[in-house]
Amino acid sequence: MSNIVILLGSVRKGGNTDLLVQAFAEGAEKNNTVEIISAADSKVNPCIGCNTCFEREGNRCFQEDDMQEIYGKLKAADMLVIASPVYFYGVSAQLKAIIDRLHTPMRSEFKIKKLALILVGAATLPELFDSIKVQYQLVLNYFKLEDAGMVLVRGAKDKGDVKNTGGLEEAYQLGLSII
Repeated sequence: MSNIVILLGSVRKGGNTDLLVQAFAEGAEKNNTVEIISAADSKVNPCIGCNTCFEREGNRCFQEDDMQEIYGKLKAADMLVIASPVYFYGVSAQLKAIIDRLHTPMRSEFKIKKLALILVGAATLPELFDSIKVQYQLVLNYFKLEDAGMVLVRGAKDKGDVKNTGGLEEAYQLGLSII
């Protein structure tokens, strides 16, 4: 049984990314504990690149926001899932703020071994997710993480469009496969 943390990058409640995350979580909860952290519900300031976290006690960021709680949850996680809508060939700004704040030596305390990716976008271009997949692969390589899988859904623009794709079943099956 793994402790899975999902970073949900969508601000649209009940939107396509939210539905995919719920499907994944439903499958994953059969054999694991799952916690969803909503970037929309988290107050996280962007990293300013000051690097004072490298010198501060406990590597704490000087910014007092919800990231302190997120760090605690990531320290307890065995697996991390990144889930985001794709607006302009990248993850949402809210999710990016959280990801950038992982530029801290505190990440060496994380016991995360697996990483998964859930993305949804309105465009149908074959290369829609390529830039994010490159970043994802770099993270896998740098931290020597296992790729637990990806769910990539194109052509889902309006709220609920993902229901007209195979994405929900794919997300559920990916969740179910996590042991």
